[in-house]
Amino acid sequence: MINTSNVKNKMPEQEPDVRNKNFKEVALGYSEEQAVSEAQRCLNCKNTPCVSGCPVRIRIPEFIKSVAERDFEKAYQIIKGDSDLPAVCGRVCPQETQCEGKCVRGIKGESVGIGRLERFVADYHAKNGSREVSTVEKNGKKVAIIGSGPASLTCAGRLAVLGYDVTVYEALHVEGGVLMSGIPEFRLPKAIVRQEIENLKKSGVNFVTDCVIGKTISVTELKDEYGYDAIFIGTGAGLPRFMNIAGEDLNGVYSANEFLTRINLMGAYKEDSFTPVYRAKKTIVVGGGNVAMDSARCAKRLGADVTIVYRRTEKELPARREEVLHAKEEGINFALLTNPVAINGENGWVKSVTCIKMELGEPDASGRAKPVVIKDSEFDIEADCVIMALGTSPNPLIKNTTENLKYTDRGVIEVDENGATSVEGIYAGGDAVTGAATVILAMGAGKLGAKSIDEYLKNK
Repeated sequence: MINTSNVKNKMPEQEPDVRNKNFKEVALGYSEEQAVSEAQRCLNCKNTPCVSGCPVRIRIPEFIKSVAERDFEKAYQIIKGDSDLPAVCGRVCPQETQCEGKCVRGIKGESVGIGRLERFVADYHAKNGSREVSTVEKNGKKVAIIGSGPASLTCAGRLAVLGYDVTVYEALHVEGGVLMSGIPEFRLPKAIVRQEIENLKKSGVNFVTDCVIGKTISVTELKDEYGYDAIFIGTGAGLPRFMNIAGEDLNGVYSANEFLTRINLMGAYKEDSFTPVYRAKKTIVVGGGNVAMDSARCAKRLGADVTIVYRRTEKELPARREEVLHAKEEGINFALLTNPVAINGENGWVKSVTCIKMELGEPDASGRAKPVVIKDSEFDIEADCVIMALGTSPNPLIKNTTENLKYTDRGVIEVDENGATSVEGIYAGGDAVTGAATVILAMGAGKLGAKSIDEYLKNK
């Protein structure tokens, strides 16, 4: 039966004035009836345009058809055939610009809620499905994976299923990379990430934490002394950017990386946390991406009055529309067409931020209208905390310690169409190759990396 409604089934959520005071998940998930109703909106198009928009090519109409038929476990197995982290992707993927952006139902109304259905199916399996993981006979080949974010976890899972002896090296004390350190609990509960990692461990993947490749062990040593047949670099992009304006060295100024890591990974939002984070009265977040929204919403939950400062208009905000809407609902202010020029201090602490008004000019190299300064428009915004959410770049540690590994002019690892680097047997993917991007794109790179490594070692 087709559901002819032009709008999605509404996602149940915590009320804004309740959720902006806690770190519990905002979206509560579909019920079985809501999921079936939403699945019945799918037209099951023969040319599957939605699949073409998915970086890991999930067989979307097939899994949705199973949801409509109430065979939720079958739907999960269909998704799992192409995606290793469905519970994660169902929550943090930018579906509106990928699979849902291609949905035929979106032409004259709202697209099918593909991401919401993926989340429902994954959560249903977590509660009702089998936790058993089948063992695979080892093929005698060893692969090292550097980093434990989405690209690395996907690559590790795919290779383990193929019989490789896989070891993942993580610099921090907890596995999961950006899934654990960068995305807040209210968007991605950490229990979900931990469960996915436990599943990988059960499948035979080994994890080594507190190991900084390039310091503790070099990439060359992994190959020559530890005997790995291939290596995948999925170290992400964790080096924060700053504006290089006066006052960035004041107390109360954070990079979004540090702020979110303290909150998410170290639990600094908890009253009994051993990791401190400054609980500001007035916080300014500089930037307009998803990381800026995450930082602002975390600061709000810590009790601050929060303003996001962005140099273009709302139309150009790179963050997901849903994240912008949630931020507004939670009482976060937006100072648009505004750019900081100095951070002012008193006794070593942030006191205010001097900003200047902007207007949009001609498009720049990215195709977006370039912001132009309006002369003599400076003004101050009172603040005792500033969070810089201006994007990130790959950490240069591996670059500086690995011979013959080529990098592009943008500072990312150079790879070919198969994810192979300039060094034989070393592959790379995710943000270390693309710069800061999305979880699902990193997963696609991890999937490609596993396929390429398998082909390389079989032909070696």
